[in-house]
Amino acid sequence: MLMPVETICLVDDDEIYQYTTQKYIEVRKLAQKILSFPDGEIAIDYLQEHIEEPACLPDKILLDLSMPVMDGWEFLEEFVQLKPRIGKSIEVYIVSSSVNLRDLERARRISEVSDYIVKPINDDKLEQIFARVLDQS
Repeated sequence: MLMPVETICLVDDDEIYQYTTQKYIEVRKLAQKILSFPDGEIAIDYLQEHIEEPACLPDKILLDLSMPVMDGWEFLEEFVQLKPRIGKSIEVYIVSSSVNLRDLERARRISEVSDYIVKPINDDKLEQIFARVLDQS
């Protein structure tokens, strides 16, 4: 059984990925609210602006690595610094087309990363993310 979350955040510059993932989440009613950002800088700005409002912050972040302005790695560096000030637990999933072992190993060394999922994303991979909420409760 899949457990919906209050808010999910998509951080990816690929508009097709954003659209298809949003539709998947909406159709299956897996989140009440979907935040969508084309790069890490805008996403970090949002988190900083709402840091005192945990209800406005996402429960899960699906993060691409390769983006303009601020890539996923830079986002994670900023997120790690913000995390102690965030009043709720946020799971971060890297969703990337990179199959580079260096990227996988680097992601494993960052405790804030819940999992590394290789694109293309599909129903099974997204179900894996949302099923974890049930496993943790």
